[in-house]
Amino acid sequence: MISFFGCIPYFHSGAIPRFVDAFFETVSGFTTTGASILSDIEALPKALLFWRSLTHWIGGIGIIVLVIVIMPSFKLGGYQLFTLESSLQERIQPKVKSVGLRLLIIYLALTFLETFFLLLGGMDFFHSICHSFGTVATGGFSPKNTSIAEYSPYIQYVIMIFMFLAGLNFVVYYYLFKMSFNKLYKNEEIRFYFIMTVIIGLVLTGGIYFQMHKPFEESFRDAFFQIVSIITCTGFATTDYLLWPQFAWVLILFSMFLGGCTGSTSGGIKMARHLLLLKNVKRRLKSLMSRNAVIPIRLNGNLIKENINRSILTFIVVYLFICLLSSSILLILGIDGHTSISAVATCMAGIGPGIGTVGPVSNFGHLPDIAKYILSINMLLGRLEIYSLLIIFTPVFWKK
Repeated sequence: MISFFGCIPYFHSGAIPRFVDAFFETVSGFTTTGASILSDIEALPKALLFWRSLTHWIGGIGIIVLVIVIMPSFKLGGYQLFTLESSLQERIQPKVKSVGLRLLIIYLALTFLETFFLLLGGMDFFHSICHSFGTVATGGFSPKNTSIAEYSPYIQYVIMIFMFLAGLNFVVYYYLFKMSFNKLYKNEEIRFYFIMTVIIGLVLTGGIYFQMHKPFEESFRDAFFQIVSIITCTGFATTDYLLWPQFAWVLILFSMFLGGCTGSTSGGIKMARHLLLLKNVKRRLKSLMSRNAVIPIRLNGNLIKENINRSILTFIVVYLFICLLSSSILLILGIDGHTSISAVATCMAGIGPGIGTVGPVSNFGHLPDIAKYILSINMLLGRLEIYSLLIIFTPVFWKK
């Protein structure tokens, strides 16, 4: 319902007169996706640009509260699944108000800190706060047509760092304040998140440096900015990565399915699920060599029960099936393959720009209306972790 009410400013101003476009833009905002139908963003009044960025910020804190506070209360996916995917295997105090307040304080602190550092870099207050909203929420709406491309390297590094921080589980900051560094060091999801970002970023840096012959610092900055932006599902851009070698497209498309840490504002499948998938593959290989062996799966030293393990693997299968089904529908509508696959992948993960005709210098405005509605559903499904949206339509949920 909030997406319908969120359309009102666009309608009232006449900036987006068509309902399907206004709905798409609003859903994209509240789901922190950042996909847009606008071709000239800077033509909008500042009040609308602020509202557009604010929808990100509201959606970001909303999803954190949903995943860390509300879902465990309703046992969506099971409380044990939540403690697994909180990345720290610790029970947060069950009082919704106290937990929600702490999360809001952390969220506000990150927003104010980024705004402060952007102001130091010479960005004006309006653009600083709008970009901070988009970064901390991992949304990606920028009040500039060129996103982050026209800003200085300092600004780009600041936004890159805060995108990475926003991709961490927000419970991490709670333990940082408690000085529990040992728990963070032993956390497997955080290490996996860091390693994947560094490896893909370095490979991409090498490709840009050697194949496009750009200066090393520029190659490093562009590569890591885009990879951090894609993995954290933010969607900001400093360059048109469709001009990069095609192997870079493959890495970017692959990164669209990664996602940040669970309990963060980022979307996607999430690092913890990928980590458990790899552990399942490893267990399967070991079982082939020793058929009678009982090989448990552990995360952060804790045993993962089989019902939780199966639910996570099922989620990945359902996620990929929805992507396949939605992409097939877009192909039937006459949209080319690159655009169909990447548009669905980027909307499911809440990233924003894709590949093909929905790249970083393009938009979604040219797509058929049916495609926009399908992608809006993808944004909602991906943002609400699929089951959270589907379960509210079941009679059993409301009876409980």
